[in-house]
Amino acid sequence: MDSAGDRKYRYCGFAFVGGCDWSAAVHFAIHRRSALVQTVFGCACGLGFGRLVLRVYRGISLVKGGSGSAIRKGAFIVSVVGVVGMLMGGVAKGAQPVLANYIPVIDHPFFLGGLGLFFLGVVVQFVHALISSNRESAGLALPASMPSETAVGLQASAIVVVLAGATWVSTSAGMPGNLDIKTYFEFSVWGAGHVLQVANVAAMLAVWMWLMKRATGQSMFTTRQANVVFGALIAPHFIMPILTLRGPLDTLYHSGATFLMRWCIFPVTLFVLVRGVQHLWRHRAQISSWTQKMARVGFYASAGLTLFGFILGACIRGSTTLVPAHYHASLGGITAAFMAAAYLILAAIAERKTGASLGKRFWRSCKRQLAVFGVGQLVFVLGFAIGGVYGLGRKTYASEQTARSLGELTGLTVMGVGGLLAAIGGVWFLVLALKRIFAWRASPAISS
Repeated sequence: MDSAGDRKYRYCGFAFVGGCDWSAAVHFAIHRRSALVQTVFGCACGLGFGRLVLRVYRGISLVKGGSGSAIRKGAFIVSVVGVVGMLMGGVAKGAQPVLANYIPVIDHPFFLGGLGLFFLGVVVQFVHALISSNRESAGLALPASMPSETAVGLQASAIVVVLAGATWVSTSAGMPGNLDIKTYFEFSVWGAGHVLQVANVAAMLAVWMWLMKRATGQSMFTTRQANVVFGALIAPHFIMPILTLRGPLDTLYHSGATFLMRWCIFPVTLFVLVRGVQHLWRHRAQISSWTQKMARVGFYASAGLTLFGFILGACIRGSTTLVPAHYHASLGGITAAFMAAAYLILAAIAERKTGASLGKRFWRSCKRQLAVFGVGQLVFVLGFAIGGVYGLGRKTYASEQTARSLGELTGLTVMGVGGLLAAIGGVWFLVLALKRIFAWRASPAISS
């Protein structure tokens, strides 16, 4: 690949971090210490998995010599230390949950310091990749099958993560003293949390474009068109740090973040979604292999959950379980997209390391796994929505939650069934991914 081609592929790994939704994970975890440990442990596993993937794909090591390598290595170590800090804070004596939005946290120095270190490491890695002139200096390698429009989207996601960091700094500088802990965290991270949702969406749309190319063999957008699409998505949110000028407690800051999320994300997302459906229909005769079918199912699972999340978001009128129904649908859409992308990356790694393509059995299992997860998450969200329609309250757990009507009980039951099915799909994904990892780690590498 020539140097121009290398430059457009230097953003590997952005989407994995962009897809993280701390709010959804911690909302439940802070009520159950064991669940918190599992959540943060999962983040640690994700870091290790991402490092392992890049390490083997490059064939030697994630880190090479040079000053850029030192920066990448340092950023990774900082993030790992942050995860360890969050683990320690989650089980520390006297740690108290803070049910703030964007993001709920554990009020303990270990947890808060760890969260800050994790985000710092991510931002440093992204900034370094964004200013690097080529793929080698960024220390990253992407599959040749990834189209240029996807690289544009991953770059946009990285930019927005950095913007979220800038928003947090601007907000923190203007926070008044003597606030209670709940108010402090509610407002200090409100703006940055909303900006991070844009990073999630940009990364998801980038993966959709990759899935379209893999399913049909044809790109859905040119690179220039992708620049316009992602520019339209992220441009309005650059105003977010400016909204803090009158103070984080001013309604301009609070309402402005909500306005941007409500009106500046769904138009571009729906545009890409409709174009994706049209693209698949136009090229449906070309979709014959199991790899192509997997990509199509991955897109439909992600797009369907995303669309359902938009509909549920428009129905929210109060603090009921319609709220978690909305964001679990949105989070499920991002997760489904990245499960599909992970399969494509694993296949590229296997082909580069062993010279052999993955067989029909693997891709058929991937297709079915995505279908199981997508249906399970949809039913799970539907249960939340049913309960919310009947007034089931959010942020209430165990004995605090009182289901009084048949509708509320129905919602909880449907939610349980869907959650179980989605969990089965999640475990199935881990099994498929880990089997591939162990397979190509054990096989001898071919000479490049």
